[in-house]
Amino acid sequence: MNEKEYYNLIKPYEDAMQMILSRLDTLNHTLYESSATHLVPIHNIQSRIKSKKSIEDKLIKKEKKPSLTNAKNFLMDIAGARVICYFVNDIYNLVEILKSQTDLIVMKERDYIAGPKPNGYRSYHIILGIPVYCLDGMEYFPVEIQFRTMSMDFWASMEHRINYKKERQDREKLVKELKEHARKLEKIEKSFEKYSENIQNTVE
Repeated sequence: MNEKEYYNLIKPYEDAMQMILSRLDTLNHTLYESSATHLVPIHNIQSRIKSKKSIEDKLIKKEKKPSLTNAKNFLMDIAGARVICYFVNDIYNLVEILKSQTDLIVMKERDYIAGPKPNGYRSYHIILGIPVYCLDGMEYFPVEIQFRTMSMDFWASMEHRINYKKERQDREKLVKELKEHARKLEKIEKSFEKYSENIQNTVE
């Protein structure tokens, strides 16, 4: 895949990304618009388009030729966003609204909040098909969105920093400790949820 092919590949993914980011921004300001406290569900949003090298490396890992066609056919995370919310309920509210919008297609989803990974990882992953219009028609392009609370993101970031591409002698012990940290963070998160519920009840 040359540079021109890469640019042509990612252009519609960039368009799809901009569309879903705009949608999320609107939801962030309107989801709780009836609340006198002006609460918003989203703390921040990070987004990225995979680099040429990252796309090629992932295709090679999948034992596919690193071509433009294979990238389009076999990769669903060329465009990705990470949405950091305040509370778990915010995540589920946003997901349900996005799933109810008729111009979006749910291509894949995994709820690692209700069912965490064995190492303690928690997040909600959903891949949405976003309609991208051009002169000769419309085509859906996937955008992978990971929804996390701040505590989930903190844990995932630290786990990635500690484990990324490293062989460790103490892996079994480390996995056990990280899982325990995940439990502690979840407990803290639920404690803060009580304060949020109290605010809502006071407003009502």
